[in-house]
Amino acid sequence: MIAVKTCGKLYWAGEYAILEPGQLALIKAIPIYMRGEIAFSDSYRIYSDLFDFAVDLTPNPDYSLIQETIALVEDFLVYRGQALRPFFLEIRGKMEREGKKFGLGSSGSVVVLVIKALLALYDITVDPELLFKLASAVLLKRGDNGSMGDLACIVAEDLILYQSFDRQKVAAWLQEESLATVLERDWGFSISQVQPALECDFLVGWTKEVAVSSDMVQQIKQNIGQNFLSSSKATVSALVEALEHGNAEKIIEQLETASQLLEGLSPDIYTPSLRQLKEASQDLQAVAKSSGAGGGDCGIALSFDEHSTETLKNRWADLGIELLYQERIGHDDKS
Repeated sequence: MIAVKTCGKLYWAGEYAILEPGQLALIKAIPIYMRGEIAFSDSYRIYSDLFDFAVDLTPNPDYSLIQETIALVEDFLVYRGQALRPFFLEIRGKMEREGKKFGLGSSGSVVVLVIKALLALYDITVDPELLFKLASAVLLKRGDNGSMGDLACIVAEDLILYQSFDRQKVAAWLQEESLATVLERDWGFSISQVQPALECDFLVGWTKEVAVSSDMVQQIKQNIGQNFLSSSKATVSALVEALEHGNAEKIIEQLETASQLLEGLSPDIYTPSLRQLKEASQDLQAVAKSSGAGGGDCGIALSFDEHSTETLKNRWADLGIELLYQERIGHDDKS
């Protein structure tokens, strides 16, 4: 058995703007994992703990995302002169509780997981850029309306600055050309690691409300104008600079601006509980905002002293917001 895992992700800034080519977003990997085990076998058998049953490669609506990922990897193998052989794949880690998802990018995580598992089975090593392209190709072929930022972050497993590519253009290439040709082209994205130069606490609060990102995106997309795009890009750039220079005041200011930009885009992004999650950071050395598409799921906070962190956690607890994850950022783990 070969074991692989993929993490979750949450947006810090750049949501919605990142749907347009050339835009920027800051996205953080969250070490809440999905795990896969794979081995060659006599027949195809795929099992995910999201469902109570296993399937083979016969199309199944519940397993369509996984099956389409396998089909794309098969294309990739053929291009390398290899054939897909029967295997058993088991996937565990739902990124949800009591049927309510956390909003950590579970569909992106499962696509990357299946690709990583199959490549490991065939002992194929690919660089992160190619892994990102393979995962993006799966979602583009499905007509997914996301920015692919979640995939970029899940592949990099870090705090990243992602610059988006023209998805319509790449989707057209995938229809007209072979996968091999498209993979070799320059798609025009970039993924770079961001290293904060100060210590702070990163907190994730879960509202326990489920948001359907694709529906939110569909609904809000038409509100995205040039003014929003240029403001968002400038804000993300300034935020990255503030993080890399260790300027806490500037970080708070830019995350606050990012939050206000989202509020201006649509009142639906901040549900009452996301608003409470955000407002709980008032009068503290901290800043909180919604993360991702909004309309539920998670919010994030950065806190710059111990008192602020404890106060914020207590306030969230009183509001019924669950602390899903906490991490100390910017200190050197390796020492």
